Amino acid sequence: MIYELTYESVAKKGLLAADVHAILETSRARNVERGITGCLVYYNRRFIQILEGNQQTLQECYQKIQKDSRHRQVRIIAENAVEKRTFSEWGMAYFPIDENNVNHSELEQFRRNLKLLADFSKPESLSSILFWVKVKALLAEPPGLFL
Repeated sequence: MIYELTYESVAKKGLLAADVHAILETSRARNVERGITGCLVYYNRRFIQILEGNQQTLQECYQKIQKDSRHRQVRIIAENAVEKRTFSEWGMAYFPIDENNVNHSELEQFRRNLKLLADFSKPESLSSILFWVKVKALLAEPPGLFL
């Protein structure tokens, strides 16, 4: 049995592209070691993530995220047990930000691609359904100047 946990958070003020990249790299390395898969979306200074793996391991991971100073307003959206993983590969939907030169056409393409992915997904569990609902709602927001 696999466990899923979906949460959302707000990035701390002043979080830079390099900070988000560091989160991505650290998460990739740690999650592979711990048997965690999932998907992390970062957009408009907000994180939405679904994690899959052992229940205790996910709860420990979530506790670390709650204590991470780069996250604020961390809250669980849903958690449940499932028969199989939805996201067999670890991934993060991320638009690399250059704080000095935001390419709005590339950002819009990123939003469209992520929305297509959300539209074509076939979620089966409460956690994955709510993950995509939250992602779609987030993408409906106009982009901020500095994500």
